[in-house]
Amino acid sequence: MKIDLSQIEEIEEFRSVPTGEYHCKAVEVRESDSPAGHVRWGIRWEIAHGEYQGRTACWDSLHWSERGLPRVKFVLQMLGLKAEGPLDLQTDDLVGREALVEVVPEEREDPVSGIRRLQNRVPFAGYALAPVEVASGS
Repeated sequence: MKIDLSQIEEIEEFRSVPTGEYHCKAVEVRESDSPAGHVRWGIRWEIAHGEYQGRTACWDSLHWSERGLPRVKFVLQMLGLKAEGPLDLQTDDLVGREALVEVVPEEREDPVSGIRRLQNRVPFAGYALAPVEVASGS
C-alpha cells in the first residue's frame, strides 16, 4: 500500500461531544493532590438530556487552594449547594448534582511523548444553574 501521511496531524482526539453548553450531571468525583500539593476534586460531567445523553462531556477540577476557592464557591452555587460560611463537604455531595456546563476544546502536548491531545474543558465561569423544569424530571 502506498500512502502519504505527511498531511495527517499527530493529535489524539478525546472529545466525545462538540463545543457547546450541555445540561449535565456530575456522575463521578475523584479526590487527588494537585502538582502544587493542594487537594483537588476531579468531576466527570455526563450529559443528562438531549442528543448526546449518556456521553461524558468532560472532566473538570475544583482546586481547594486559596487561589481556587472563588471558583469552588461559584461552582457549588451553580450546583444548588449552600456556599456560605463553614461547610463540611464530601465528594459524594456533588454526585448526582446537575448544571448547565459549557465545554470548549483545549489542546495540550504530552511532555513525555510530544503527542498533542485535544479534549474538552470547562472555562472558569462555564457553569449555570440547570433548568428547573428539566432538572425536576418534568
